[in-house]
Amino acid sequence: MAKAPTDSVAGGGSSTTAAVQATNDDATASKLSCVKKGYMKDDYVHLFVRRPIRRSPIINRGYYARWAALRQLLLQFLSIDSGCKKQILSLGEEGFAPHMYVELDFKEVTSKKAALIDHCSQLRDKVGSEASISRERGEVLSDHYKLLPIDLRDIQKLDDVISLAQLDPSLPTFIIAECVLIYLDPDSIKAIVGWTAKTFSTAIFFLYEQILPDDAFGEQMMKNLESRGCALLGIHETPTLAAKEQLFVDQGWQRAVAWDMLKVYSEFIEAQDRRRIERLELFDEFEEWHMMQEHYCVAYAISDAKGLFHDFGFLKV
Repeated sequence: MAKAPTDSVAGGGSSTTAAVQATNDDATASKLSCVKKGYMKDDYVHLFVRRPIRRSPIINRGYYARWAALRQLLLQFLSIDSGCKKQILSLGEEGFAPHMYVELDFKEVTSKKAALIDHCSQLRDKVGSEASISRERGEVLSDHYKLLPIDLRDIQKLDDVISLAQLDPSLPTFIIAECVLIYLDPDSIKAIVGWTAKTFSTAIFFLYEQILPDDAFGEQMMKNLESRGCALLGIHETPTLAAKEQLFVDQGWQRAVAWDMLKVYSEFIEAQDRRRIERLELFDEFEEWHMMQEHYCVAYAISDAKGLFHDFGFLKV
């Protein structure tokens, strides 16, 4: 697949594929920083980081909040007694163990990951001895894990990729998009959200990304990202929590809920986990912490043809 072109929006902001892909490496480095400080356990993340970086306490705590929110919602999903297998579709990267885990990303990203899996016996054993690995195509195909290249903006190819991945649209599916859609143009975002609603009748869509671009903190956040070639092309279409929710409903999802990360951290992440991680490092950046967390959100959307998800979500704590 050819490298995606540079996108641009009015006002001079631009987003390049390579720069956006680099944010994935940043997130992986942040996860390793958290692991090294004891926020979480992960036996594999160090294999994906070339140069370990020690992040500041505010970055560590912020990444932990993101990880913990996803983990709690995903464990809710996996613990539901549905009477059938479950699958995860990641528009990015994570790592859990359902019946099927499918990861889609740009070919430049999947090729590097496929090469790493092929080179590292620890990862090769994890995906299974039967796995077919192609560095050139950027593919890993095994019984329970699929890594496939795609430009998510190419909606027509999404159906082909889902078929190749052997995802069953009728099974309960958890879709993950962490800081992915916000870098795309509004029409592409709507198309992807609408495609997932049409394709998966029993599903949860987990979204983590930025909000509130128009206040002082938001404007600086936008400038910082634009200076790296990572303009948030979609943020002005969905700048608020209500707009995130409306995006999903307008594109065919039955219902959606969005909270900013400050609320997620204080009201959804379990109190004992907060107490544990708050003892790990000296922390005195409370004003910046509050502002930063108010400018990120978790939204989840629900389609529930099988009637499984009436108790799902933030309120189940």
